[in-house]
Amino acid sequence: MKVLLINGSPKSNGNTFVALNEVSETLRSEGVDTEIIHIGSKPLRGCLACGQCNALKECVTHDLVNEVLSKFKDADGLVVGSPVYYASPAGTLVSFLDRLFFSSKFDKTMKVGASVAVARRGGTTATFDVLNKYFTISNMPVVSSSYWNNVHGAAPGEAKEDAEGLQIMRRLGKNMAFLIKAIRLAKERMPLPSLDEPRQITSFIR
Repeated sequence: MKVLLINGSPKSNGNTFVALNEVSETLRSEGVDTEIIHIGSKPLRGCLACGQCNALKECVTHDLVNEVLSKFKDADGLVVGSPVYYASPAGTLVSFLDRLFFSSKFDKTMKVGASVAVARRGGTTATFDVLNKYFTISNMPVVSSSYWNNVHGAAPGEAKEDAEGLQIMRRLGKNMAFLIKAIRLAKERMPLPSLDEPRQITSFIR
């Protein structure tokens, strides 16, 4: 069992890392392997809407997105962490996730997803909402905790002082490990939900 944790902050060891590392250590204590990938300071362009990923099964722009894509395919879960920028996730992270989810044509059904938002003060729930939408369009169960998955801190490392936030991260890790194990056990007894119904795509343009 393995979970990828995406650090969307430009600061590799800032408060977003503090939050993700708390989740990672909890997952490891529960017998789940983890890998934290830092993408926030790397140059990543947005989606070109070229559609070539339909044939290539990866993004036409060869960068970190394609490197993570194969790891995502083999992972049981994905945690995405972001600082709050104007009540939204960091722009580089959004570009990364847009391309990762659109170009990854493999079935994500029952891969487990979770998001973490980190801020000095406000905008965490709006950021949390944006990040969760990548999971809910992909047949991925979303992991909750004892509160919204938010941690607070301004100066690098200040999140270590947010006792409640770190407790929320530990509970998130425990819940995620349980859900991954439960899904794995269930898959031994029953197939995944059927996807054989033709997809219905409608347009509201008349």
